[in-house]
Amino acid sequence: MNILFVMYDQLRFDYLSCAGHPTLETPNFDRVAKMGVRFTQAHVQSPICGSSRMSFYTGRYASSHGAQWNGFPLRVGEVTLGDHLRKLGMGCYLIGKTHMVADAEGMTRLGLAPDTVIGARQSECGFDAVVRDDGLWGEGPDGFYDRKRSPYNEYLKSKGYDSENPWADFANAGVSGDDIASGWFFRNADKPANIREEDSETPWLTDRALEFLETAEGPWCAHVSYIKPHWPYIVPAPYHDMYGPDDVPEAVRSELERQDPHPVYRAFMSNNIGKSFSRDEVRAKVIPAYMGLIKQCDDQLGRLLDRLEETGEIANTMIVLTSDHGDYLGDHWLGEKDLFHQQSVKIPLIVYDPRAEAEATRGTTCDALVEAIDLAATFVEVAGGEVQDHIIEGRSLMPFLRGEAVEDWREVVISEYDYSVTPMRAELGVSSRDARLFMVFDGRWKMIHAEGGFRPMLFDLETDPQEFRDLGGDSECAAEVARLYGHLHAWGLRLSQRVTRSEADLEAMRGRGARVGILPFLYDGSEVPEALTEKYRGTVKRDYTKG
Repeated sequence: MNILFVMYDQLRFDYLSCAGHPTLETPNFDRVAKMGVRFTQAHVQSPICGSSRMSFYTGRYASSHGAQWNGFPLRVGEVTLGDHLRKLGMGCYLIGKTHMVADAEGMTRLGLAPDTVIGARQSECGFDAVVRDDGLWGEGPDGFYDRKRSPYNEYLKSKGYDSENPWADFANAGVSGDDIASGWFFRNADKPANIREEDSETPWLTDRALEFLETAEGPWCAHVSYIKPHWPYIVPAPYHDMYGPDDVPEAVRSELERQDPHPVYRAFMSNNIGKSFSRDEVRAKVIPAYMGLIKQCDDQLGRLLDRLEETGEIANTMIVLTSDHGDYLGDHWLGEKDLFHQQSVKIPLIVYDPRAEAEATRGTTCDALVEAIDLAATFVEVAGGEVQDHIIEGRSLMPFLRGEAVEDWREVVISEYDYSVTPMRAELGVSSRDARLFMVFDGRWKMIHAEGGFRPMLFDLETDPQEFRDLGGDSECAAEVARLYGHLHAWGLRLSQRVTRSEADLEAMRGRGARVGILPFLYDGSEVPEALTEKYRGTVKRDYTKG
């Protein structure tokens, strides 16, 4: 078995035709859904790129691995998907984005050079990088946002795009007269990107993935990680005008949400992102471009699927399609991600297992509460291993793929968000330590706890599926709040850091001291089996107490 683990950046769960989008057709996503299982209640462990991805790659909650926001290093020694899979004889490769920041200080402390195999893996989330490109090559007065070399920029230069930063000047910009129409500005989102479509980011990465498939020797797990449909929202022809104003859905928002909102929610609605996406003209420009980017992603997925079918590899390759978080697109008076409405924290997740055991579930949906960390556990099982649940906090999805009844599945999903480095922390007047949010969701009731002395937020998705009415301050809902806090408390007490000893290790350690002669607290030895005291009994060879 091989694993093709495909991730799209900022792809909403409901912007696929198999998920019910009214006008956006995604036949290749649908193709995989017909072959496998589409999980309808999959949630990320943090609605922000870097932290979410570190949870995918470690199988651990954000507060367990510690990389809780973009730019927070994943500490050296954290066990990753690649570590688990290589131990089982499966290679683990990266083609695209991780948003990983290496723990350079920790590597220096341990003498790990980044140009060694182990050092490179520590720097790349445990992957062997075929090509890494995190895809945001912004440049300002202080230089580049990402100071690493951009393979994509080098590719564009080799193709004749004459610029120091062709990512910004061509791939993510249109043309206005003689001027660059930057994709950073929403007003340009309806323009075609000034690049040949085959040279744009999504086809470029697909080409790299196809090259990998040509030479790959299995078993392998290939993480093909696209930057799109993440902003800048601009796409080359012919995708730039495939969709228009008639395809822009009415915003999912209510004036009720702006009437005395929770302070944290108010802060996010009031930031520049929220203000921009509250404008109808912004949504009218951005959403058709976002849809065009997704359509391009779908077409490029078709190229990967076609190659697997042509070579017969589809018969022994698990395919996983997912995203690191969603995109508000103006819903709830918000843009981007960051908070815990479904548009942000819920993700698409489609899994195809080619084996006969999965025949019964082909083309079905699963409504179980699923977390992103479950993929790491699933992949370990696919590779033939036993999930080390003292390290991996997720649970394997294989029973759902086989159509088996699952006992004692989780009652809630948990997501976290650390906003300590954002302007909202200062606006709210909370300390960096208190700038943390936690979501607990049981499939109906969703509670958000905000550190810093705030009341909780609470939504009943059965009576209010759009999440307009915050019931966190309603005394009639106190019992539900208390119940969900009970779940959060139990989760907070989880054993998350004893990662060097498994249950089997502990079992082997119990009583070992006595077996190697450590026998304190005995009166005469009769308290333990005679074999344990044998080395301490016998005839004295010489009595030194008598001189």
